[in-house]
Amino acid sequence: MKNGKKIPNKKTFIGLVTSDKMDKTVVVSVSGRVLHPLYDKYVVRSKKYKVHDENNQAGVGDRVQIQECRPISKDKYFRLLNIIEKAQ
Repeated sequence: MKNGKKIPNKKTFIGLVTSDKMDKTVVVSVSGRVLHPLYDKYVVRSKKYKVHDENNQAGVGDRVQIQECRPISKDKYFRLLNIIEKAQ
C-alpha cells in the first residue's frame, strides 16, 4: 500500500509477435493450455493482443514479454517489456 491506496498487480504474458506492420504497435499471440470442462482434456487457447512498442524493435516471430498498462488507444492496453528471443 502506498498512501492508503492499493497498488494493483499487472498481468504479464509471454507470446509470439505475429504482426509488426503498424507504427509503434505489434500484435502478440499468447497461448495457454486450459482443461476442457466436459472432455477432461487440455486444449490450447490463444488470444491476440495489440502491444505498444515505442521503438519499433520487435519483429515477426520474436518471443516477447508484455505487461498490462493504462489504455494507450482503443485497442492497446499492453506494453512491451522485453524481447526474450529474436526470430532467425
